[in-house]
Amino acid sequence: MRLEAIIPDFPANTTHGPINFYDFAGDSWVVLFSHPADFTPVCTTELGRMAVHLPEFEKRNVKLLALSCDKLETHTDWVNDIKSYCQDIPGEFPYPIISDESRELAVKLDMLNEADRENPDTAMTVRALYVISPDKRLRLSMVYPTSTGRNVDELLRVIDSLQLHDRLKVIATPANWVPGDKVMILPSVTDEQIQELFPEGAVDSVSMPSGKCYVRTTTKY
Repeated sequence: MRLEAIIPDFPANTTHGPINFYDFAGDSWVVLFSHPADFTPVCTTELGRMAVHLPEFEKRNVKLLALSCDKLETHTDWVNDIKSYCQDIPGEFPYPIISDESRELAVKLDMLNEADRENPDTAMTVRALYVISPDKRLRLSMVYPTSTGRNVDELLRVIDSLQLHDRLKVIATPANWVPGDKVMILPSVTDEQIQELFPEGAVDSVSMPSGKCYVRTTTKY
């Protein structure tokens, strides 16, 4: 799955009933993330923390959609375990988990380990996470091995960066950026355009030994 590829529509059975992906997504962003199996310890922590942080995703107009290649019945039992382990999940489990028993969707979305992806009996979904924008394009991909859990704070940070760039096409976010930190103005933006786009004195230019002026920052966004 390459960045900017269009995620195809697909039907799926989930813990919240049958869905069609495009109808489910609507005009929202979607985080679609896969898991190796039900009743696994790291996955239990991940799905729990995503549920706890759901209000933060909702602030950003983001829906959550998980996927595992186990049966719908085991998904339901697993959700009860997740809620028991992560007792700060309020109310019902807040987002659907896809049952992809045939692994058809995992294959289509490139969520399988290379070592055994051709064997439908043993192929295990890796921790693939896709951030999908409202136009159904893949905007960010994170692929973790089965041994390593995801960082929810990092996911929220990169969603903030993507949405900020969509709002202000002329900026990018530097390493370790968090909302409120300075952003960088793209080298393609001319000095004349900067004067039009930003208040006078809002942009700092960094002198480089090369003499090239390509590092320009601002906090006025």
